Amino acid sequence: MIYIQLFFSFLQVGLFSFGGGYAAMPLIQNQVVIQNGWLNMAEFTDLVTISQMTPGPIAINAATFVGIKVAGMLGAIATTLGCIFPSCVIVTIIAALYFKYQSMTFLQNVLNTLRPAVVAMIAAAGISILISTFWGSRTAIEFADTKWSFVLLFGSCFVLLRKWKVSPIWVMILAGVANVIISFIIEIIHG
Repeated sequence: MIYIQLFFSFLQVGLFSFGGGYAAMPLIQNQVVIQNGWLNMAEFTDLVTISQMTPGPIAINAATFVGIKVAGMLGAIATTLGCIFPSCVIVTIIAALYFKYQSMTFLQNVLNTLRPAVVAMIAAAGISILISTFWGSRTAIEFADTKWSFVLLFGSCFVLLRKWKVSPIWVMILAGVANVIISFIIEIIHG
């Protein structure tokens, strides 16, 4: 039954995605694109974009999106519950243990050891999305196939966020408007 499969796929995501929504993206990609084929890479990129733009945790938004696409409203409920169930149980247990043993050196060492792994998972998700955006779902990256308008938008957004500290909301709005204008100009040129 598809609902059980959706639940257990996102139970795995919820169980092994330490570090938040961005760290969950490679796991979600593995479940929905590679293992089960519920989405292709272009749809997965759209999923990431939609998950970031909608309010709430990214992993849960992604789970809900996949559930609705695959099996409607009941699929969304199954994926969302699968994604949040491990967190609810684990956080409850960890909170109780942390308050009891927070001064232990061993616990602090474990937390310090997990940080680099979380950074690596976030970086892997980001690189995967960049490759998909700049070159599509190709297996080989070729300079001639680069989507330069997206590279320009990415660079501009990066500068706005890092150098001028523009609000991410405004950066998303400006990027959307800029992409519409660029697409319109390209269509006129190739028209």
